[in-house]
Amino acid sequence: MAIPDLMPHPVAAKYAVLVDVGYLYAAAGEVLLGAKERKEYRVAADELIQSLQKHAEERISGELLRIYWYDAARDRVPTVDQRVIAQLPWVKVRLGNLNARGQQKGVDAQIRSDLEALARHHAVTDTILLAGDEDMVPAVEAAQAYGVRIHLWGVEPPYGTNQAERLVWESDTVEVISADFLRPFFSRAPQPVPVAPPAAAPSPAQVFAGRAPVKPHAKPGQVAKLGPSRPRVEDVGEHVAQKWILTRGRDNIRDLLPGPILPTVIDTELLIEAEKELGHSLRPYPEARVWLRDGFWARVYREFDLGVGVSSK
Repeated sequence: MAIPDLMPHPVAAKYAVLVDVGYLYAAAGEVLLGAKERKEYRVAADELIQSLQKHAEERISGELLRIYWYDAARDRVPTVDQRVIAQLPWVKVRLGNLNARGQQKGVDAQIRSDLEALARHHAVTDTILLAGDEDMVPAVEAAQAYGVRIHLWGVEPPYGTNQAERLVWESDTVEVISADFLRPFFSRAPQPVPVAPPAAAPSPAQVFAGRAPVKPHAKPGQVAKLGPSRPRVEDVGEHVAQKWILTRGRDNIRDLLPGPILPTVIDTELLIEAEKELGHSLRPYPEARVWLRDGFWARVYREFDLGVGVSSK
């Protein structure tokens, strides 16, 4: 008769990482740069997320479910950075509202809800919580009641502490992320400079002028298909820029400056919007995409009085 194996078998962990971005950025900005507001610094968020993910892998042996990135935006319209982050693999961006006074609303509630729901549905065995607010305590206790281990991460404070004492008490493990770990991803925002004369800043068309346009090749006996006209494409670029200024807000568009290179995600959105306006694809016409960016930047530069002219037609 076989003797049953009664020894416990190790169960591989499955974990999620929940990041309160408001806490992370504010705490890091203070300890690294002495900054009080987010507009005072820039964050290489994609690289920071990759490093946090790697750090989590070193701490917990198991499978990552995903990283939850909790931030806020005016009227929940995602910023340029948030749109880029949302494209990253294994990252889910969750947005609260940012009111006129710059206060986040609804973010803590989203974190608490997700923390408890993941535990209740047995989606994870462990959760890394990068946060500092005492409002997290009830959700931490609820998740623990479902058998989930809570690993609290904090940011090294310049002095004292930047996390609620009770939140620290209730967590299963606590780790403080050092300023040295975060330093490569934070830099001081450039100071505004006087407006340069038009010739000082090149238009997108000038930047891309060195590239030879790709012309469609026609088969023998066929007439090459003509693309859209440059004035029409530039007009559409300006129209999309105006639309985004109104719907996404000037602050979001300002984040794209000084240009003329657009983040890949935003460049793709510009192309899609333009194709909708034109009613056909621009993808066979590389030169038209340059004109589209030219029109887009011309409108953005006018909005912010940068004095950059549209390239000659």
